[in-house]
Amino acid sequence: MQKLVSHPITFLVLTLLAMSVGAYLGTVLRRARPMADDLRDDFGVVQSASLTLLALVIGFSLSMAVGRYDQRKNLEEEEANAIGTELLRAELLPAAQASEIRTLLGQYIARRIDFYQTGDSEELQQINASTAQLQSKLWTAARSGANAQPSPLTALAIAGMNDVINTQGYTQAAWWNHIPISAWALMVVIGFFCNALIGYGTRSSNPGRRFLMIMPVIVSISFTLIADIDSPRNGLIRVKPQNLLATAASMPNP
Repeated sequence: MQKLVSHPITFLVLTLLAMSVGAYLGTVLRRARPMADDLRDDFGVVQSASLTLLALVIGFSLSMAVGRYDQRKNLEEEEANAIGTELLRAELLPAAQASEIRTLLGQYIARRIDFYQTGDSEELQQINASTAQLQSKLWTAARSGANAQPSPLTALAIAGMNDVINTQGYTQAAWWNHIPISAWALMVVIGFFCNALIGYGTRSSNPGRRFLMIMPVIVSISFTLIADIDSPRNGLIRVKPQNLLATAASMPNP
């Protein structure tokens, strides 16, 4: 189901269909077993409570998705700052290692920008493999420089390189962090039954039918908004690597 949620447009179509089916089944049940007038007040209480529960679940899920989106934005900024700081600290190493690190950092930041912008799974695997290789080369160059000229200043360059590698790991973990599938299943089930209650309680007049058509659309759009924010790669709302782009633009040409 996680792959389905990662494609918001497809998820919109399927949830709209599911909510519409729920509303339709409610109308079928209403025709088969009409509601007695003395039960309408009790039904209204159950319907209101169910819709309130759905609103709370949607609100909490949206809060979870927005929190993860903000975390991805903050980590992109931390990555850019770590790379920019290490670019300066490389000057503390011997000239040969400093030059090598500057060149490798230029290649590394290009790979990190590609990580944020790509939507192709095969290309993403290549980017991750290339990133791991560059991290190994960067660490080897920093370690060689520190061993050749050990001092507290070269230790700063080692610490900066450690931050560069760590921030990439934190970013990767944040991009793997999604709303749990169980939460999605619960939300869809509650939405389905809420639409069934709407269909069952709607009168056969024209205004009632119009309301019956609107409710599935509203619920499915709400689900899609959450899925879009929670999907860092395939949605319309994405984290742009603006800080990495700014850092890359400020780096001197090799």
